[in-house]
Amino acid sequence: MDTALVVRARAISKCFGNVVALDGIDLDVAPGRIHGLVGPNGAGKTTLLGLLLGLAVADSGSLEILGMPVGRALAAPDRVAGFVDGPGLYPSLTARQNLAALAALRGRATRTAGIDEVLDQVGLTDVADERVWGYSLGMRQRLGLAAALLTMPRLLVLDEPTNGLDPASKNHMHRVLTDRAADGTAVVLSSHRMDDLEALCSEVTIVGSGRVVFSGPVDKLSAESGELDYRLITSDSSAARELALGVPGLHLVDESVAGRRATGDALVVRAAVATLDDLVVRLVHAGIAVRELAPVISPLEAAFLALTEQQEDDR
Repeated sequence: MDTALVVRARAISKCFGNVVALDGIDLDVAPGRIHGLVGPNGAGKTTLLGLLLGLAVADSGSLEILGMPVGRALAAPDRVAGFVDGPGLYPSLTARQNLAALAALRGRATRTAGIDEVLDQVGLTDVADERVWGYSLGMRQRLGLAAALLTMPRLLVLDEPTNGLDPASKNHMHRVLTDRAADGTAVVLSSHRMDDLEALCSEVTIVGSGRVVFSGPVDKLSAESGELDYRLITSDSSAARELALGVPGLHLVDESVAGRRATGDALVVRAAVATLDDLVVRLVHAGIAVRELAPVISPLEAAFLALTEQQEDDR
């Protein structure tokens, strides 16, 4: 048993009738880390989150949370909180009343100061006494996070936490989660928003058809992604194009194929990281300034799309 890990899952499997939701899943989550869970619809993400929250039990394998084995009974592990498929709230109650009711149900004495504190953390103080039925989707998401934070969890499990949030609210949510991680809380979150995962997560696990296809640091994913498309803007696009044509292993890509509008000043090149480094060195030696060099899509999004396309081909 590795007590340094908040989550340690080994060979976790779960079936619903003839449907295999999880097939030998391994997962490690350390304290103070935000760990992303990525995969197409039906990949098994929700089932895995449900196991972490005690909403389901595995058919086989071992699961340890905060150093303690998880048993076969449905029960929320201590110091674990979050939501799957949206937070469970009482629409006819106010935000403050919702948190008081949830605290009472969990067997905790209602502490108004604690409720005010978490409402402030998620930016709902001004609407704390309004009934939840009038809340937007994003406001309900923030209230669900407040309900989870009320228990001061050491593991926070969130399913699409930024769903429905405007840019300012999303940035606020990011700050709350990074602050929790900085205090030692482990966060496991599932999202289809690759930009959120890249901004928040130090590690990701990609699942497909109930199996792990990648798990590790995001920068390791970049190294293993092979060739990617990069948008290149230089001080002399014509000279850069001629030079790029002479770099072994590098290919010029039509911007319309790469999903970006052609500008005339930009090139899209397809290459592995080492080949891209060679291109940059050649441009500098030729006196051509590099003004922009960035992936057209991120390595994480590329891996997600490749996995999705593979599943479509297998059907």
